[in-house]
Amino acid sequence: MPDAIGEFPSSWDVIIIGGGPAGSTTARYLAQGGVDVLVIDGRDPIGSPLQCGELVPSNDEMKRLCPDVPDVDDLFQTPADAISRTIDEMQLVPPSKKPLKFRFEGIILDRVRHDEALVELAQERGAKYLVGTRVVAVTGTKVTLKDGRELSAKIIVGAGGHNDVLRTTYWQEESLNIPVKFCLMDGDFPDAVELHFGSCAPGGYAWVIPKKEGANIGVGIQRKFAKGRSLNHFTDEFIAQYQGDITFRGAGSLPMSGTIRSFVKGNHLLVGDSAGMVLPSNGAGITIAMIGGRIAGEVIVEHLETGLSLHEYEKRWRKQMGRVMRNSQRSFKLGGLMLRCPDWVVNLGFNRFTRFFVWRAITCKRMLLIF
Repeated sequence: MPDAIGEFPSSWDVIIIGGGPAGSTTARYLAQGGVDVLVIDGRDPIGSPLQCGELVPSNDEMKRLCPDVPDVDDLFQTPADAISRTIDEMQLVPPSKKPLKFRFEGIILDRVRHDEALVELAQERGAKYLVGTRVVAVTGTKVTLKDGRELSAKIIVGAGGHNDVLRTTYWQEESLNIPVKFCLMDGDFPDAVELHFGSCAPGGYAWVIPKKEGANIGVGIQRKFAKGRSLNHFTDEFIAQYQGDITFRGAGSLPMSGTIRSFVKGNHLLVGDSAGMVLPSNGAGITIAMIGGRIAGEVIVEHLETGLSLHEYEKRWRKQMGRVMRNSQRSFKLGGLMLRCPDWVVNLGFNRFTRFFVWRAITCKRMLLIF
């Protein structure tokens, strides 16, 4: 596990702000390339508290969803003890409660253990971690910690989410952030993942994700479509439909407008949520952040060894994920037009004639071959 606050060198090749999937994956590939890297995270331990629905595609599903991403099995090495269960079906549920059912190979994570495992992978390769303190300022090559200490690095990576201090200091681009709230509930639940659309989650969706024991149940909305009602209102109303003891409540926020225009400014890079690496049409962020983290790590290694431009990071991202992200952004905009409509209109949009297009939107494919 990460080191507690202690004595660390003041100078590094790379400092990464945030040790979630994006930050730890970046650190893993940097350390693998021989780079002296420090990850700083205010949480102790990293991974807590839980902040998401915990669903990711299987490796085989990822190969179908993101066919331009190489070496998927090398990137995603999820240990057995970080997997709560696997599923093979996803149901898209309109207000009519008549679901469209699709084959989908997914992994339901124990997200806390998953993030711990990513830390361990990075540490095994030589990455260092400083936890229990956070970065409060970045000035050029220096970061200032909450306790007043200053550290420096040739390159600084922001992997601290949409409120990452590096992004808020050096990037002014706005993102659409969708707030989410969820709970873990004991009880018996169906085997399929359910995504619910309509007035239960205006502008977003609600979910029921079955785990080994119980389920992860939550809601994400766009406040501008909520007609003055709070996220708490929608969350409490949706969760009340299910029976079981709630063992945990959590909240978070997802950047849902797609990637920002540039991930690189000078010797500063953004990765993961801080760069908008979430697919807008389905909210997938964990695996997408890890794809970005690997690319960032590999490019930084080459930059330090050969002088390769850091903007190669953006080029490789576009090659591997540009098409998927564009399709997802397009589907999110089109879907937003429908999801702000009354429930009877949403019901019309979910039927056996439209299921092909609905599934292509969710899985980030072009809606039509000519579109």
